Amino acid sequence: MAKKNMKTKDITLIGLMTAILCILGPLTIPLPFSVVPISFTNLVLYITVFLLGWKKGTISYLIYLLIGFVGVPVFSGFSGGPGKVLGPTGGYLLGFLFLAIISGIFNEQFRGKIYMYALGMTVGLFVTYTLGTAWLAYQLDLSFMAGLFSGVIPYIPGDLMKIAAALLLGPLLHKRIARL
Repeated sequence: MAKKNMKTKDITLIGLMTAILCILGPLTIPLPFSVVPISFTNLVLYITVFLLGWKKGTISYLIYLLIGFVGVPVFSGFSGGPGKVLGPTGGYLLGFLFLAIISGIFNEQFRGKIYMYALGMTVGLFVTYTLGTAWLAYQLDLSFMAGLFSGVIPYIPGDLMKIAAALLLGPLLHKRIARL
């Protein structure tokens, strides 16, 4: 059986998307009523899976997560380290793995069907919200409902706008990258 090697283009794109995550991940908008800031991480992930697919997109996110875990300040608010991953917003950081996998699988399985891309992103976001809220509620000793009002409900409009932006940019960037 021949082993399929990753191409230089793939490695370059994984590195590029990881770098973009490292640049945009720390840029957040804090909200006064929550420890969860508005982040661009999920937008970058949506676009990443358009460009790389679910496997390579997930690898890109895992590299970003490991960079932050070892202490490089690439997470929200220019933070990093195990305390951030294990802290109140750590469930969202881990949930983004499932966002990459789920939305990436939908993008690959339903090529050209924009409504299925949107569905995959929404399902991935729902899983991220669920894991993030459960961990946030546990860490802050909140009810799950209080966690939803602190870590999900205020973010839904912005996250829907990020999905819309990714649906516009993702296919366009994918076509341009495919030409390289």
